[in-house]
Amino acid sequence: MRISRTLAALTVACAVLLTTGTTATAGTTTTSGTTATAGSTTAGARAAATGEPYCGITWGSGDKVAGTLSDAPLIEVRTGRHDCYDRVVFEFDGTVTGYSIGYGETYTEGEGLALSPYTAGGALLRVSLRAPAYDDEHLATVPYRVGDHVANVLRYQTLRDVVFGGSFEGYSTFAVGVRARLPFRVLVLAGPGTHSRIVLDVAHQWQQ
Repeated sequence: MRISRTLAALTVACAVLLTTGTTATAGTTTTSGTTATAGSTTAGARAAATGEPYCGITWGSGDKVAGTLSDAPLIEVRTGRHDCYDRVVFEFDGTVTGYSIGYGETYTEGEGLALSPYTAGGALLRVSLRAPAYDDEHLATVPYRVGDHVANVLRYQTLRDVVFGGSFEGYSTFAVGVRARLPFRVLVLAGPGTHSRIVLDVAHQWQQ
């Protein structure tokens, strides 16, 4: 009878020891594994969310404004495709440095008609050039009328449309339709010859 009671007590004691050891070990392993996994997942998500700038581009999408009013007329508008961005070039017969370019509604010069219903693209860049599109005798220096689509942007990755908004009191306006609100930059370049150019580049995307 005593032997039976002793054996039963030993059996219970062993069971308690085995259970306690297993629970402690499992708890330690589970806690450590869960922490490591959560940390790795968070870090991975953070890296995916931030990414690297596309082509190293850090232009941003805020308004760009510079320069002063000029009487050198606009004579040509053309576009180009590049590896990291699409380009719109405004060329003038003389020195021009003034512009105001940013995302938002574009209105025709002197009339105030919104151009968004007539411009393709998911986002609209309003381009105001501080120079006329006519000469001293008020004769047009570009072959566009208000509302004309002035460029063929078929197969462009970012550009969707370029629409002439008119020229009034020394300012010329364009609505540039793009795929989405993307980073852009504006350059003022001299040449060719005595001409000058205002160049608008819009990136293909934000991140790699």
